[in-house]
Amino acid sequence: MAASHSLSGLRVPPVDAVALEARAADLGTRSLKKAAKVQGLKLAIAMMDLTTLEGMDTPGKVRQLCGKAARPLPTRPDVPACAAVCVYPDLVPVAVEALAGTGVQVASVATGFPAGRIDRADKLREVVRAVRDGATEIDMVIDRGAFLAGRHGFVADEIRAVKDACGDAHLKVILETGELKTYDNVRLACRLALHAGGDFLKTSTGKVTPASTLPVILLMLEEVRDHFLATGRMVGVKAAGGIRTGKDALKYLVTVAETCGDRWLSPAWFRFGASSLLNDVLMQLEKERTGRYQRPTDFSTD
Repeated sequence: MAASHSLSGLRVPPVDAVALEARAADLGTRSLKKAAKVQGLKLAIAMMDLTTLEGMDTPGKVRQLCGKAARPLPTRPDVPACAAVCVYPDLVPVAVEALAGTGVQVASVATGFPAGRIDRADKLREVVRAVRDGATEIDMVIDRGAFLAGRHGFVADEIRAVKDACGDAHLKVILETGELKTYDNVRLACRLALHAGGDFLKTSTGKVTPASTLPVILLMLEEVRDHFLATGRMVGVKAAGGIRTGKDALKYLVTVAETCGDRWLSPAWFRFGASSLLNDVLMQLEKERTGRYQRPTDFSTD
C-alpha cells in the first residue's frame, strides 16, 4: 500500500483507484427523465463560466462572449444567464464594461496561466491588477513543478498569498490534474488548496489532456464534502476542459448530487469551465421543446 503523504500534520491516505473509477462509472449510467433533464440542462447553463483564453483574443471577441453569457438564447427568456465570463487579466476591463448590470461575474485567470512558472511577486501583481480592474473571481494555477518536486509547503504558501491578494474576490485553485498523473497526487493537491483557503477546486486549465474526468471530479467532490463535514466550510468545484455535450454535463450534475447533496447544485458551488459546451446544451434544450435537433448554425459561435 502507498504511504500516506503529510504536510505539517496533514495526513492524506492513498486513493482506492478501482473503487473510485467503479463509482464514477456507475454514476455515469444514471438517466434523467424529461422534466428533470430540462431542469438539469438549464442548471448546467447557469453554472457555466464561458471562457476565452487564446492568444488571439480581442476586445470584440470578449464582448461577443459576454453578450452570449448574459443571454444564451435570446428567444427563450426561461433560459438562464451563465455564471461568469473568464478572460485573461488585460481583458478584464472589457468584460466588466460589457457585463455591467447583468449579474454575470467576471473571472480572470492569473498567476502565470497556464504554466504558473513566474515569480511569486509577479503572480500577486497580476492578481491585484485583475481585482482592481473589476474581476470578482480569480482562477489561479498552482506550480505543478514545485508540487511534483515535493515542495508542498511552497505550493500551500503560494495559494495563501494569492488568496490574501484576492481581497473580496473568490479564488479558484486550478490543480491541472492531467499533469498530476495520479489520484493520490490529486487528493494531496486538493487538501493543500482546501487548507490554504481556496474557495473552489478547479480541475484544469483546458490546455492539458486529460482535463476533467468523472473519476477526478468525484474525488474532488468527496474532498470538499469531507472538508465541509470536518470544518463547516463549503468549498466549490469547477470542472474544466473536455466537457462538450449536455449528456456529459448531466453526468457531472448527478455526481454532484449523489456525492455532496443538493446544496452543491448551485452556481455558487459548482461550475463548468466551458467554451463549446453551451451550444450543445442549447441544442438539447430545443430538442426537448420541439422534438427535433436544430442546426448548429442556429446558435451563435462562442
